[in-house]
Amino acid sequence: MCPSRPDPDGGWGLAQRHAFGVCATVDDNEVMLDGSRYVFVGGLHRSGTTPLARLLAEHPEISGLSGTGVAEDEGQHLQDVYPRIRAHGGMGRFANAPAAHLTAESALVSDRNAARLVETWEPYWDLRKRLLLEKSPANMIMGGFLQALFPGSALIVVMRHPLAVALAMQKWNPLIVARNGRRRVSLAGLVAHWLHAHELLRRDAPGLTRLRVLRYEDLVAAPHAELSGIAELLGLSSPLAADAVRPGMGDRYQRQWDAMATGNPIQRHVRRTIETRFGDAIAEYGYDIRRIGEALPLARTPFGVP
Repeated sequence: MCPSRPDPDGGWGLAQRHAFGVCATVDDNEVMLDGSRYVFVGGLHRSGTTPLARLLAEHPEISGLSGTGVAEDEGQHLQDVYPRIRAHGGMGRFANAPAAHLTAESALVSDRNAARLVETWEPYWDLRKRLLLEKSPANMIMGGFLQALFPGSALIVVMRHPLAVALAMQKWNPLIVARNGRRRVSLAGLVAHWLHAHELLRRDAPGLTRLRVLRYEDLVAAPHAELSGIAELLGLSSPLAADAVRPGMGDRYQRQWDAMATGNPIQRHVRRTIETRFGDAIAEYGYDIRRIGEALPLARTPFGVP
């Protein structure tokens, strides 16, 4: 155990040290880390990660980051250990950058960096809670890295129909280049990014010890069943609030997709291209290229886990 000396600088005090379990040191402060306390939520933008993270954080045993002042209270914006997704092209692009895919072999894996992450996040957690949750999109392709830093931690990834994700992201897609430097991504490019990000997760999955991948469509259709699986993964003593799950806007995106089949020549070409290039690959995840808002039954998930 870390020495139970007082902290004259007002940093990590005795109560916090006892709360975290295993010693590490950053800037001469002892930080106690118990990896099993940490819950990471990830998934591409517009997949439903934010509402799920908020639902989880409402449980009496879980604390999510709050009052951070950063977008969606995402931990990526608070830390300086690894690059934020903006450095890799931002939403709709980041998973295409090899450097964004962090694994257990990353040079950034160290006790010091684990302690540094906790130090930047802990002011925004309620440390009295048993589980501490952090949500950022890129967590879905950083599972090996996060579990190497925090052995025993859990990773929950939300997956949604790639066309729903791609069409929803059009709202933030710049005409050419945004003021922050983010470039436009075509609809086909967004679908290709979805497939690549989930392929990286498939590669990582066999090496992850506590992983739960859920489809957004299944969560909306059967919230009690899906949330029960998460509660079991996290060892919660009471159920998660299934009545807090709200349906998304699948019908709206379905209408947009249907309209492209009879739209102008460019729209028809884009739709045919996506159907031809990606239809079979999307089906591997239980999605029909023609139907948005629905998920087909899978005998076994592509990730080899529940």
